[in-house]
Amino acid sequence: MSGWRVPGYSELRVLGEGAQGRVVLAAHDGTGRPAAIKYLAGSLIADAEFRERFRGEADLLRRLHNPFVARLYGLVETPEGAAIVMEAVDGASLKAVLAERGPLQPEAALAVLKGSLLGLAAAHDLGIVHRDYKPANVIVRADGLSKLIDFGIAAEAGEADRSGTPVYMAPEQWRGEPASPATDVYAATCVFYECVTGRRPYTAEDQAGLMGRHLTAPIPVQDVPEPLRPLMERGLAKSAWDRPLGAAAFVSELESAASGAYGANWETMGVRTLAGAAAALSMLFPLTALGLGSSGIGAGAAAGGAGAGAGAAGSAGAAGGAGTAGTATAGKGVIGALGAKGAAAAVGGAAVVAAGAGAAVYVAEAKDKPQPKPIVASLAALNEPQRDLGRGMTFQARGQVVTVTGGRPALVRKIDQALRAPLEDRWAKTRKGLADIGRGGYTDVVKPAILLRNDRLLSVWYTVSLQGERGTGWDHSQAVTVDLQTGAAYQPLDLFRVPTEQGLEPLDKKIKAHLPHGTYCYSDVDPGTGPIQPHGTDNPSKFVKSGDVSMALTPTGLRVAFYGSVLGYASACGEEDTTVPYAEVADMLKPQLLKAVPYPSPARS
Repeated sequence: MSGWRVPGYSELRVLGEGAQGRVVLAAHDGTGRPAAIKYLAGSLIADAEFRERFRGEADLLRRLHNPFVARLYGLVETPEGAAIVMEAVDGASLKAVLAERGPLQPEAALAVLKGSLLGLAAAHDLGIVHRDYKPANVIVRADGLSKLIDFGIAAEAGEADRSGTPVYMAPEQWRGEPASPATDVYAATCVFYECVTGRRPYTAEDQAGLMGRHLTAPIPVQDVPEPLRPLMERGLAKSAWDRPLGAAAFVSELESAASGAYGANWETMGVRTLAGAAAALSMLFPLTALGLGSSGIGAGAAAGGAGAGAGAAGSAGAAGGAGTAGTATAGKGVIGALGAKGAAAAVGGAAVVAAGAGAAVYVAEAKDKPQPKPIVASLAALNEPQRDLGRGMTFQARGQVVTVTGGRPALVRKIDQALRAPLEDRWAKTRKGLADIGRGGYTDVVKPAILLRNDRLLSVWYTVSLQGERGTGWDHSQAVTVDLQTGAAYQPLDLFRVPTEQGLEPLDKKIKAHLPHGTYCYSDVDPGTGPIQPHGTDNPSKFVKSGDVSMALTPTGLRVAFYGSVLGYASACGEEDTTVPYAEVADMLKPQLLKAVPYPSPARS
C-alpha cells in the first residue's frame, strides 16, 4: 500500500488485509464518527480493469439501502489511491460465532438466516447477486441481528463466471453459468446447514471432488432436524429453477416452516440466542476494543468483525440504511421490526466524504439513481440440463427463449421469469406424464415468436415439440403476455373483465367461428360413426380454467390454442389454433389491455 489515506479520517486499527487491499477502522476528524475504509492495494491502483471493478463495487453498494446491509458513505479516488468508506458497527462474524459455539439451536440458525436473506433480498430487488455468501461475510451484532457485508464480487444477475468461495458455490457457478438470485439462495442454505449441523454440506479432498459433490451428490438432510429438511432440500436443489427464485421468496418459506415447527416466538428465542453468542465474543468487536462502545449499533450497518479479510472479494462492509420496499414486505415478525428500528436510527441523507484537492468523491444519495434503459426483447439459447426420470428415461429442453434487457434490473429479472414460466409449467407436466409411460430419451424443442411488442406489453408464443418415442397429443403451444411496467404476467383468465363461466360463455361461438367447419375437433366422418366426433357447443370457461389452453394478445386479436384432449376428445385431435379479432372480443377483454394494443384499427377509407 502507498502512504495515501482518505483525507479527514484518522486510522484506528486494521480490520483485515490481503494482496488486493486492506480494511481499516477509522474515525472522522470532524465528528469522531467511526467508519470502515476499504483501500485498494497500491500495486493495483494502475490496473485500469481492477480499478473499474473497484468502482463497480462502490456503485453496487451505493444503490443498496437496507438495515440488513452495511451502509456506504462514498468512493474516494485520487491519482495516488482509491478507497470505499463505509459505516462501522460492532459485531462478530458468523464464522467466529460458529468456531466458538459450534452448531446453533434451530431457532438461532433460522434467525441468522432470515436476517441475511433480508439483506440479500434488498440486493436482489436491484438485480444484484452477491455470489460470495459465507459465514465470514455475515456479522452478528450485539442485539442478535445479522448483517450482510462484502459485495466485492457481486454482479448484475445474468453474469457468468466461477467467482465465489468453493465450499458454498452453487452448481451453476461451478459450471460457469449465469448467476441469479437463486445462486445466493444456494449459498445461504449451505451456511444454514453449517449453522444447524456444525459442518458444511459437502466436503472433499480437492476442488475437483468438491465440484462433483455440489453437482451430483444427494442433499445430506439426514442430520438436519426433520422440520427443516424441506427448506434444505429446496435451497440446495441442484437446478436453480427448483430453488426459491430469490431471497424474499425463501424468507416466506422460512417463516412458514419456522412458525409451524418452533412456534410463534421462534424469532424472539433465536435473536436472544444470537445476542448471547455475540456478547461472548464482545472482546473481538472493533469499536468496543477501542473503547468506543456501541456508538455505531443504532446505525444499522456492519463492517469488519474479527478475522475480516480484504481482497478482490472485498472485506468489510457494504451499503445500507432505510429498508427498500421490496425487502420491507419480505419478512415480518421480530427480526423485521428490529431491522426497521435500526433503519430509523440510521444517519439520514448522504454522508459527504472529506477529500483533498483533486479527489473525485461519489456519495451515496437516494436521489442519485441510475436512469433505466429502454426494455428490449431478444432471443436467447435454451440449453436446459438433461434430467434423469428413472427407468432409463431422460428429459431436456433445447431451442430458444425470449429474454429482455434494459430497465431496472429487478424488473428485468421479473419479466424474464414471467416469460419462462409457461415453459417451466409445461416441462413439469411433461416429466410427470412421461414418468409412467415414457421410454428412452426425450427432448422438448422450443421455437418462440414475439407476437406483440410495445412500451407496455410483450406477448410471446412458444411452439413446442416433444422429440422421442411417444404418441400424439404432446405438442402443446405455450404463450404469455407480460406487462413491461410491472413484470406481471397475464394468464388466460387474467385477460377478461369477467373471468367466470357466465362471463366467458360468449367466447365459445366467437372461437368456433374462426375454426374449420365452425366446430372444435372436427372430423370428416359422419356424426356417430367415427372415433373423433365434432363438438357442437361447450363453455370455454371449462377449458380456460384448466390451464391447458394458451392465449396471448397480438396486434390484431386474441390468439387461442387448445387441444382435443382438454375437451375430452381423443388426443389425435391435436392442437386447434386461431385468432379472434379484437372487434369481436373487445367487450370481454380488460379495458387497460385494449388501450395497450393497436385497437380499434383505423376505419377503411
